[in-house]
Amino acid sequence: MNGVAGKMLVVDLAQRRTKVEEIPERAYRLYLGGFGLGVHLAWTHIPKGAEPLGPENAVVMVPGLLTGTGIPTASKTTFVFRSPLTGTLARSVVGAWLGVSLRKAGFDAILITGAGTAPLALVVEDGMARLEEVPDLWGLDTRATREAIKKRFGEGYRSAVIGPAGEKLSRIATIDCDGRQAGRGGGGAVLGAKKLKAILVKGNAPVPMAEPERIKALGKHWNEVFRDHPATKADMAYGSGEFLDWMNQVSGTFPSRNWQWGYFQSAYAHAKGGKIELDPYHWAPKYVERNVACPFCTKPCGKLFQIKQGKYAGTEVDGPEYETLYSLGGAPEIASIEAVAKANEICDVLGLDTISAGVTVAWAMEAVERGLVTKKELDGIDLKFGDEDAFLTVLERMGRREGRVGKLLSDGTKAACERLGKGEAFAIHIKGMELPAYDIRGSKGVALAFAVAFRGGDHLTAGVYGTEFGGSWWRFEAVDRRSLRGKGFEVKFHEDLMAVYDTLGICKFSRHMFFLEGLPDLVAAQTGLSFTGAELLTVGERTYNLARAFNVREGFTRKEDHLPVRVMEDPIPEGPSAGDRVAYEELQALLDDYYEARGWSREGVPLKARLASLDLPDVAEAVGAKGAG
Repeated sequence: MNGVAGKMLVVDLAQRRTKVEEIPERAYRLYLGGFGLGVHLAWTHIPKGAEPLGPENAVVMVPGLLTGTGIPTASKTTFVFRSPLTGTLARSVVGAWLGVSLRKAGFDAILITGAGTAPLALVVEDGMARLEEVPDLWGLDTRATREAIKKRFGEGYRSAVIGPAGEKLSRIATIDCDGRQAGRGGGGAVLGAKKLKAILVKGNAPVPMAEPERIKALGKHWNEVFRDHPATKADMAYGSGEFLDWMNQVSGTFPSRNWQWGYFQSAYAHAKGGKIELDPYHWAPKYVERNVACPFCTKPCGKLFQIKQGKYAGTEVDGPEYETLYSLGGAPEIASIEAVAKANEICDVLGLDTISAGVTVAWAMEAVERGLVTKKELDGIDLKFGDEDAFLTVLERMGRREGRVGKLLSDGTKAACERLGKGEAFAIHIKGMELPAYDIRGSKGVALAFAVAFRGGDHLTAGVYGTEFGGSWWRFEAVDRRSLRGKGFEVKFHEDLMAVYDTLGICKFSRHMFFLEGLPDLVAAQTGLSFTGAELLTVGERTYNLARAFNVREGFTRKEDHLPVRVMEDPIPEGPSAGDRVAYEELQALLDDYYEARGWSREGVPLKARLASLDLPDVAEAVGAKGAG
């Protein structure tokens, strides 16, 4: 297959050795690249029962098939590993120059195994690689690490680094890629356990393409489509949070106060002109210096947010994104956009996932409110909803695992419940992963997607929230978010297509432009191979089934496809979605519908016949269920 290097860099940290291996042609034809190839390599190289923070766990880094080609928004690189947060297979995706540089360096993937005994940096340059000890970098935050790298190694390297949270093995630690984060699942902790502080990559060769001129022409065409699309204008003006007000006031499905409410009720006491401070229509004109784009993106949604005076003067972040406006704003009831931006900066610099960190602290606030946690257990911090000073202090201690509060909260909500021995009734997580910014009590399809997502409670695995809350997308029309009908196929289709996006490396915020029909031409120009839209969906379906098979191999079944107790038992109390919830019986009906659409057993295990039909005969023999469902 053209358009690929055909090589993978294999790194053994225990032996401090690197080698180059060929990637079989069949793997490319079945998985293409990115997420697909990453799951295949993880299935192959992570043994059953591998401890997530043990040396036997592997980290796979794979740029998308189109990453670095110049196709607009094709910037994504996927990290795959067994998650210390959930125990599941994890996919963590980042839009960054790191993957582009890796392709220019002559590699389609990096496979990292073993664990070092001293802090290490992996340095990759033009087909060569080496490991260096970097004890002077250990203990530095992500920004300081990047600056130290420039002084020690020189300019021109693209990097992935961990901060103090990753070093202290926080299960919600991120991997920072030059200021962009591979955020979810605890990848920073896996690298921390391996003593791998940094990955540096420099490449000077062109990214391989089967038909470079055709890729160039397609890039020009799609840039014109993007330029004139209404979604581009909204994203560029206000970022990913541009629909916050609609979700909050119109839909009533913007969770706040640890999901006690479906809209940010208390923020309106401080609102000016009808806009709460968290709404980018309020803050973008005041604080944004310029847009920030991922590589080859012509519809940048990133915002360079700067505070130049006052209590938080000097704060600078890329964001805050919609999910962060919820997790560091709505969930803990922090109404000040400046405080949210400061919290965002703390998480980025220390290396904490903003979603998991904010939702975990919101859980702790409710635990205090219920009398389940005392000030003594929180190092004397008077933690309560809306208190920005206490909130920021707790985030700092979580990121450094300091004190009793750090020990309690640094590994996320599920671990905190286990350590406390109570609090699960109001814990907002699925499989251990804290939920993002959509109150799924008001949407049956999004609730199902969150429940079955292989990496834990997650909006991007299916990306079905836009279809559910908008009511239509692509060929889906008249979608009723409160109905149970047809949700199994709806979620399955979205999962398969989003797996294709992650395999190609294109951004899911371009799903209003890159419909299924537009993808085969891109793949053909890159690889020289002809795929129909249906065949590309099969690549996504194959990848998704293999991810599920990984979890099945580790003992996951239907019972792990759960919803938080609050979602099933406590209806949204007020607002446009008042009274909505997803009852236990409704969840079971949704799961039955989804498993049938997937070709899985009633226990959620892929059938042998389904796996065999997806060219996964060995996987079918290893974990496939017998029978017809």
